[in-house]
Amino acid sequence: MYLTGTAHVTDTGEPILLPFRMSCFVLSNLVVTAGMLTPGLGTAGTIAWQVVNQSLNVAVNYSNANKSTPLSYTKLAQSYILAVGASCSVAVGLNSIVPRLRSVSPSTKLILGRLVPFAAVASAGFLNVFLMRGEEMRTGIPVYPVLSELDKVKLAKEGKAESDVPPLGMSKKAATLAVGETALSRVLNSSPIMVVPALALVRLQKTEWLKRNPRYTTPVNLGLILVTSYVVLPLALAAFPQRQKVKADSLEEEFHGLGGENGLVVFNRGI
Repeated sequence: MYLTGTAHVTDTGEPILLPFRMSCFVLSNLVVTAGMLTPGLGTAGTIAWQVVNQSLNVAVNYSNANKSTPLSYTKLAQSYILAVGASCSVAVGLNSIVPRLRSVSPSTKLILGRLVPFAAVASAGFLNVFLMRGEEMRTGIPVYPVLSELDKVKLAKEGKAESDVPPLGMSKKAATLAVGETALSRVLNSSPIMVVPALALVRLQKTEWLKRNPRYTTPVNLGLILVTSYVVLPLALAAFPQRQKVKADSLEEEFHGLGGENGLVVFNRGI
């Protein structure tokens, strides 16, 4: 993954700030994830790290969304407040419930306690995408016919690019699919990152080496998160293509029969 160069929003051509690009997500997310997975966080620490995490999520989701449907600052603020409230409620609520469980062993409680950040991040991250991009589902996003090679040659002869082709219209079904896939990709990304390092650290903290050298707990935690992130992020992003192709007949009736090559239309899912 490249951390330099300029990334642009597909719809507007505007550059995305480096910390919010997917190519920089591993490093941007590293410290935040390490903070949330720090053993022994109190209520104040849990809330603080959840606020920081959702702030980063909002910035990333907003920067990489389909920008054909602008989101007002009022909607942005509402989405942010709801996402922060959801993540903090889940994290604080589970942190208060786990210690009270009587039918589980202390070791199981320890593991469940370490998985609380995952539950908060997964649920709030999923919700965050729908809140941030709800306007797309209400108004729709533009869909375009899939061009054949012959169509592309004709455009080139006319001195036009694929971006000059007008949209067939605005589709709410395409928007719902785009937002749903993006939300699912967030869960696919956060699940291993929040689970694997947490469980691995529990195991490592039982070793004699880490017992004798507790000062290495944080570096080990950071290393586990970094390695897991670099492995998982490309897979999560590749789960669904950014330029999504679907059958025109699977969308609203107004698009039936208007597909391009093989009856397909394409739209920008966002990331």
